[in-house]
Amino acid sequence: MIMTRQFDEATVLDRVLDVFWSQGWQATSMADLAEAAAVQRGSLYHAYASKEHLFELAFDRYAERVLAESRRALDAPTARLALERFFEASINSMTADVPPRGCFTTKTAVESAAIGASALRRVRELMERLETIVADALSQEGLRESLRVSPDQAARAIMVFTRGLAVMERIHAEPARLRELAALQITLLVEPEGSARA
Repeated sequence: MIMTRQFDEATVLDRVLDVFWSQGWQATSMADLAEAAAVQRGSLYHAYASKEHLFELAFDRYAERVLAESRRALDAPTARLALERFFEASINSMTADVPPRGCFTTKTAVESAAIGASALRRVRELMERLETIVADALSQEGLRESLRVSPDQAARAIMVFTRGLAVMERIHAEPARLRELAALQITLLVEPEGSARA
């Protein structure tokens, strides 16, 4: 007889993600996850087998959200507006909660040696996919002409910058400061309005 799950998986994974994001991998136990998800610990083990597997599913859910949010933010008529919206989405993600939870991707990368090889692979894949999304968006007619560098170079620079931005959020925890840094990065990548390259 096949046992059916007595809980909504999407809800469980959302709650599990919240715990991992707030506490980090090493500070989180299966008891913590069960309590947050309002599911018996034995039921979690039966359904997912391990903390590692739960983490992988939660991270995958998070990654798809990041990619979808990034596509929406980058869907703009100018490179400047696209990057303003992209950076604002990133900053909001890091600073929205009280206390701020920071960047889950960066936290995962830092703890990847403890989590396992699959965590680092997932972070790498997310960064690669995100870089492609940014490059594709900036390659659109009407956007690429205003860039100081190629769309691919801009996308690589943006990936590096957002990792640094995540560290600055941990150090200063000041959204206004992060927005100032994002504005500076845009100035470095995008020509002033009215002076786009031919």
